[in-house]
Amino acid sequence: MTKQDLASELKNMYENAPKGDSTTMIRLFGVKYSEELKSCNCSMSEIAELAEIGINYHAEISKGIRLAKYVKIK
Repeated sequence: MTKQDLASELKNMYENAPKGDSTTMIRLFGVKYSEELKSCNCSMSEIAELAEIGINYHAEISKGIRLAKYVKIK
């Protein structure tokens, strides 16, 4: 996936999150796409900025990536 593809998916997950779960969806994005994010040759700040969700959410994406080795998506 390109960084634009990743940003598009992040934006979609964020905008379609159940009420009150937008930050959770950002972390879930990090879990779901952890391998792609690790190999995309871009920063999580850049992904957040391209997704137009706010650059400060880079930390939530990184938390999801770190969680990926411990959780499985239902």
